[in-house]
Amino acid sequence: MKTHLDSRFVPQRLANRMVLAASVFALPALSFAQGLPTLENPSRGTGSGIMQTIRNYGYDIVLLVALLVVASMFVGVCYHAYGTYAEIHTGKKTWGQFGLTVAIGAVLLVIGIWLLTEATGIL
Repeated sequence: MKTHLDSRFVPQRLANRMVLAASVFALPALSFAQGLPTLENPSRGTGSGIMQTIRNYGYDIVLLVALLVVASMFVGVCYHAYGTYAEIHTGKKTWGQFGLTVAIGAVLLVIGIWLLTEATGIL
């Protein structure tokens, strides 16, 4: 059952929807591409053709993945060392085991960084 007050708000809702639809369609026309950043060239340069440029971008992507692998190794070593440190206070581990954990972790990090450096050098 409609009342006189309900029918009064229908044109206002319709007008609001029309303004919203018009603004959605007009919004792309109002945007300008002047402020967009330019694409940075790869670290090895653009190369002589499109395939060389794609290879150079691929090299940068592989370097980024290698950096993420080393960062995750570092976080893993720190997490394990922190766990060993926490177990010292409960009496489950000793300071010697903590030192061994840190030393072995540091050696693993150095080996990992060296291997990833050698692998990216092959590219």
